[in-house]
Amino acid sequence: MKMGDWLIFAIFALIMWGLWGFFPKLATNYISPKSALIFEVIGALVVGVVVLIVVGFKPEIHSKGITFALLTGIAGTLGALFFLYAISRGKASVVVTTTALYPIITIMLAFLILKEPVSLKQGVGMIFALTAIMLLSG
Repeated sequence: MKMGDWLIFAIFALIMWGLWGFFPKLATNYISPKSALIFEVIGALVVGVVVLIVVGFKPEIHSKGITFALLTGIAGTLGALFFLYAISRGKASVVVTTTALYPIITIMLAFLILKEPVSLKQGVGMIFALTAIMLLSG
């Protein structure tokens, strides 16, 4: 796969996630985090239906794949709820920066469960990331 094959999608994801980190601050100025989560889920459902209809996608069926996909939805939705509570009480810049460090969890789980190596560079990056949280929240 060439760089251009994935880069445009990564840029679109970056933009969408940037908006995803910003819109909740506006939403929770007017409605509770629980209410915001319900409307966020409705928005996600709309995207899912559009993908199913417009693209003509038929989901694949595999018990382990479905289990992990459902766990992804549960973890993501609970994360979104906690994010909404955090952003309704804190500064968007600090909350978004803190929660954007989620790859640290992914790297640690990949190391412990999937036995993926952690490079010195990644280890130093995680230390810097944790230091950033302390500096931003202090």
